[in-house]
Amino acid sequence: MLQEPGTPRTSRLRRSGPLIPDRRARTRRTMKLYTARLAPNPRRVTMFVAEKGLADRIEAVTLDLATQTKTPEHFARHPLGLLPVLELDDGSMLSESRAICSYLETVQPEPNLMGHTADERAFIEMYDRQVEFALLAAVAGWVRHGHPGLVALEPVQVEAYAQLSADKARKAADWLDVHLSDRAYMAGNRFTIADITAFCAVEFGRLVKFKPWETHTHIARWREAVLARPSAQAS
Repeated sequence: MLQEPGTPRTSRLRRSGPLIPDRRARTRRTMKLYTARLAPNPRRVTMFVAEKGLADRIEAVTLDLATQTKTPEHFARHPLGLLPVLELDDGSMLSESRAICSYLETVQPEPNLMGHTADERAFIEMYDRQVEFALLAAVAGWVRHGHPGLVALEPVQVEAYAQLSADKARKAADWLDVHLSDRAYMAGNRFTIADITAFCAVEFGRLVKFKPWETHTHIARWREAVLARPSAQAS
């Protein structure tokens, strides 16, 4: 039924609660980062935390991917049972690597890792997404379906998918080497989140003996520069 102008609208829909947690209503406490050994996405956040100098403000809680992420306790943190998850100082749970890093970039703006200007932010995100989808996703598929030690996470390992992912990872490494031929880092002359993603992808490939720095000179030079950073050793 039409209402007269100025009459407040009513709705029969019942609200289930705020979409965004009300941080003002909760008690502050130490943030916790739920993470896992070797896994690339948790490592991305751990490196980001180290680069920001936030390690003393965030407690790292290491979980076993095959067992401790499949409990009711962890499903309460992440409905899909995945990592990483950042428990904020008000108790709310934030997941997805990029979302966590975006939050931390706002909390601790310097050193800047995601861009100052609109142009910087857009291009850094572009390169970050490119290396995530082209390289990290391919390496992850290769490892999950090609490494016998990950059968607990991937009970039905498909050899053909592992081979397809391996081919994609090698092609992505060819692209990455060309990309790095005229720049020091992924997005130009300074280290950014895109380098963290690329580095974690390359290092994760070691589980299937994927070492593109041995055959690609520009990747080798770039990798040495990233390895020298304290965040690479801390993760």
